[in-house]
Amino acid sequence: MAITASQVKELRDLTGAGMMDCKKALTACEGDVKKAIDWLREKGIAKAQSKAGRIAAEGLAKILIEGNKAAIVEVNSETDFVAKNDKFLALLDTALKTIIASDAKTVEEALALATEDGTLNDTIVNATAVIGEKITLRRFEIITKNDDELFGSYLHQGGRIAAITVVKTTDPQVAKNMAMQVASMNPTYISRDYMPSDVIAHERSIQEALVANDPNLANKPDKVKAGIVEGRLSKSLQDMCLVDQEFFLDTDQKCGGYLKSNNSEVTNFVKYTVGEGIEKKQDDFAAEVAKLAGK
Repeated sequence: MAITASQVKELRDLTGAGMMDCKKALTACEGDVKKAIDWLREKGIAKAQSKAGRIAAEGLAKILIEGNKAAIVEVNSETDFVAKNDKFLALLDTALKTIIASDAKTVEEALALATEDGTLNDTIVNATAVIGEKITLRRFEIITKNDDELFGSYLHQGGRIAAITVVKTTDPQVAKNMAMQVASMNPTYISRDYMPSDVIAHERSIQEALVANDPNLANKPDKVKAGIVEGRLSKSLQDMCLVDQEFFLDTDQKCGGYLKSNNSEVTNFVKYTVGEGIEKKQDDFAAEVAKLAGK
């Protein structure tokens, strides 16, 4: 099948791989971007899925905590300038206060919530008209905790990154430190106990392919190769798991050790990176790719 310039651009943005490598991957995977990412990883060209966050839009995320309930919200704008506008900041606060007082589960339900303007959607439409840019409620999550747990929250760069944790602890600083850990080290799961078996199997297949395609390991015995796979798999899964990560304030210990020494346990966390996965705008890059790819 024919591979388009826009597909090549998308894969390059997601992986950081070269244009021709991206075209080869897409051709080999019949245009399936997800499979092409794995293809590049297996060849050692793209190292991890985490680069997917390189595409960005503007806006802010913010957290509101009220008793045993908290809300984290991301609202997007077209430019960073507008995200600093007082009217935009007021809209973000309105969205937070409206959502935390509700049981909304989806963005559609949140937009239908009542506000002084009619609905939250009406408030956003009005703000769009006044500010002059398209503004959208991208996502939110309502988090609850038990009485023996504390919330920890952290905003980086004024809300470009927002992280909230639920920690069984009596020390507010531990809860906040874990929120800072989540914001800075980007774990996917609390521990392997929270990790689906298919995720582990998928990551093992990636590491097996990497070892099989490494010419420096071609003459190694199968037992040695298997050990390398398991070692790399363990390291990869550790990076995904909060408790196995190095603690950002003391890299000589893991987060699990820090939590244990403080009689604490993380039971939930949420992290938003503003604009992650959203393509901000189209430019002339597709034409450039088409030219280099012979289109």
